[in-house]
Amino acid sequence: MEQLKLPASLFILVPTVFSNKIRNFAIQILFIMSENITNEENKKSLNFIEAIVEKDLAEGKNGRRIQTRFPPEPNGYLHIGHAKAICMDFGIAQKYGGICNLRFDDTNPTKEDVEYVDSIMEDIQWLGYKWENVYYASDYFQQLWNFAIQLIEAGKAYIDEQSSEEIAKQKGTPTQPGVNSPYRNRPIEESLDLFKKMNKGEIPESAMVLRAKIDMANPNMHFRDPVIYRIINHPHHRTGTTWKVYPMYDFAHGQSDYFEGVTHSICTLEFEVHRPLYDWFIDQLKEQKTEDGDYRPRQFEFNRLNLTYTMMSKRKLLQLVQEKLVNGWDDPRMPTITGLRRRGYTSDAIRKFVDKIGYTKFEAIIDVALLEHAVREDLNVKAKRVSVVIDPLKLIIINYPEKKVEMMEAINNPEDETMGSHKIAFTRELYIEKEDFMEDAPKKFFRMTPGQEVRLKNAYIVKCTGIKKDLAGNIEEVYAEYDPQTKSGMPESNRKVKGTLHWVSVDHSIPAEVRLYDRLFKVENPAEDKEKDFRELLNPDSLIIQTNARAEKELENVKPFENFQFQRLGYFNVDPDSTTDKLVFNRTVSLKDSKKL
Repeated sequence: MEQLKLPASLFILVPTVFSNKIRNFAIQILFIMSENITNEENKKSLNFIEAIVEKDLAEGKNGRRIQTRFPPEPNGYLHIGHAKAICMDFGIAQKYGGICNLRFDDTNPTKEDVEYVDSIMEDIQWLGYKWENVYYASDYFQQLWNFAIQLIEAGKAYIDEQSSEEIAKQKGTPTQPGVNSPYRNRPIEESLDLFKKMNKGEIPESAMVLRAKIDMANPNMHFRDPVIYRIINHPHHRTGTTWKVYPMYDFAHGQSDYFEGVTHSICTLEFEVHRPLYDWFIDQLKEQKTEDGDYRPRQFEFNRLNLTYTMMSKRKLLQLVQEKLVNGWDDPRMPTITGLRRRGYTSDAIRKFVDKIGYTKFEAIIDVALLEHAVREDLNVKAKRVSVVIDPLKLIIINYPEKKVEMMEAINNPEDETMGSHKIAFTRELYIEKEDFMEDAPKKFFRMTPGQEVRLKNAYIVKCTGIKKDLAGNIEEVYAEYDPQTKSGMPESNRKVKGTLHWVSVDHSIPAEVRLYDRLFKVENPAEDKEKDFRELLNPDSLIIQTNARAEKELENVKPFENFQFQRLGYFNVDPDSTTDKLVFNRTVSLKDSKKL
């Protein structure tokens, strides 16, 4: 039967209609249902940005040329929200035979660093994209300066000596016009002279700004004589101390697009109200660049990615790092791309997740369970199955020969037979999980308890016959007998038991540390909680470390970032903290979503 494709926009619309509980359930159902699409015609459905691009191509705009850019500010590490923008900017260029440039918006030297430049480049490449060129807004500082001079000479910009507080008060409200600055009609020659002095370092910071002279009564607040240059006495990471004045984002961004030849300037919805100003500046610039004909960049906006139990504010993420509430930008609890990578998320999973939630004009918050579902689905077909006991309890099989070692066959991945199998050592003394044994178990406890049979995965059926406790009453060892006729693959192995446990050999396992990561915040939408400091909303159980785990020897030569499925426990990857003496694993995600919708 032919399946219908569910529009990506539904994932956004559902949250705006229903209560949180129904919303999350509905989105997850839609997400899962949309995965098995076979209708070839439906595969051709376009998001609204793609529809705009195809229309522009059909109409011959910009000479049927497609050029985009990804313009991060190098003042922090990229997060999952930026991944959505990366997939859009690079994906559009890739799909329509265009180019996408990487441009660093380095117009505020007090917050920017080469460290962030390097990390951004690494993240983009890890996600699977390549830029055509690398540019910086600082490449255009001279051109932007020249343009600012032209605006002053045309009577469209002036130097204002008021404080930022005074300027803000004079801007009015969306329903009340602003008040003209007392410096608005300053003589052109005087503004030119002061602007040059600002850049020579003769004027202290905050004493003056350059403002565009547009319309203090315009209903769009961004048109009310916006500040376009300010003084910053701080060395720039590329230009040093050459410049003392730096352009504001609204002034630098559109012009940089124009200088580079960008055709489609794609950004998030918060910049929608900035678009008329973006166009106004380009109109002024085009008056000076008539040789470029009809070419002009155009701005389009899509919805940001907001996730439950996640904070996307760069400022607050920086606070978490600086206050050591997390262990750096790549802490696996962070929503940064480098944090997700360290946790074990794959680039394929992230790209698929972004594709599923789609691009619309509607803001919403997406359940983080959908991102977790995407990585489960990806790792299910890629990850090798191995045995690791994270909280060991010794199990002694009393009727198994003491020195005997059997190498049991373990399938690497039942989803992909080409991955083959490996051998795991079975001996008299094993480790099982502490939580898999209960002395006085309830009726529906199907793991190990006295007198009850369970299967040891890839091995035998065993029955618990006794236990040993220490003086405090803690269980130290569990004793069991095995049935030699129930080895996996033998006829008797088909005997039904209700529980199957994973295990490792005491003598043929290696030490490991396992870090069990959970969601960083304990509330669904920490950004919306205005009553509490966001630090109070941190989940105290977001990291639990098991230092005495034991892993099968198959893992002794693994490399950082390799992904595995620990039998019955979840998906894990190798942390870079691993040493030759002790492996360290991070839990990427559990096998199933245990969170209540």
